[in-house]
Amino acid sequence: MARLQLNKSSLGQEAKNLRTYKRFLPSLDLKRQQLMAERANAARTLIQTRETIKAFRKRVGETLPMLAYEDVDLTGLVRITRVEVTTENLVGTRLPTLQRVEVEVRDYALLAKPHWVDRAAALLRDMLELQVRLQVDQQRLAHLDDAVKTITQRVNLFDKVLIPRTESNIKRIRIYLSDEQMAAVVRSKIAKRKRATVWSA
Repeated sequence: MARLQLNKSSLGQEAKNLRTYKRFLPSLDLKRQQLMAERANAARTLIQTRETIKAFRKRVGETLPMLAYEDVDLTGLVRITRVEVTTENLVGTRLPTLQRVEVEVRDYALLAKPHWVDRAAALLRDMLELQVRLQVDQQRLAHLDDAVKTITQRVNLFDKVLIPRTESNIKRIRIYLSDEQMAAVVRSKIAKRKRATVWSA
């Protein structure tokens, strides 16, 4: 870090820096508040998605206990064909947003499979959609966690480091300049007295 120059030019520069820091701090803090509010929403959404999956699994277990039978092979019955995720820009942070999930049910011989496979295929399709939603919700929350951490560091930098340091520098420069001015007045008076004594002698 450069050594602080104790002069009027440096005082002007430090005052300008202080005005800049104080001007940017409120907007940074507002951005932090917006990100924290969105992070809280994302955390709630993630919890809801997890609860939905949990309830869905319970419902599947109750309505289709036959899924436990290993005699009926359901491997590859349902697969995801397309996931459409767009990016939302929230105060400079790019967040994934799930738009659409396309799930395909593979053709199977209706007479070769038990009647409950139709219901199982529909439930598997819904579960795959929920799993994709869960992944996107987790990514969104992770992005928001990073963004909140970064913006909080910036707010703390301005609030706890740059502004106090600049105010301290301004105080030091003012004290130094005041001392210099007082010393100049004292020197001037001493010189005036010396001249007066030389003239009177």
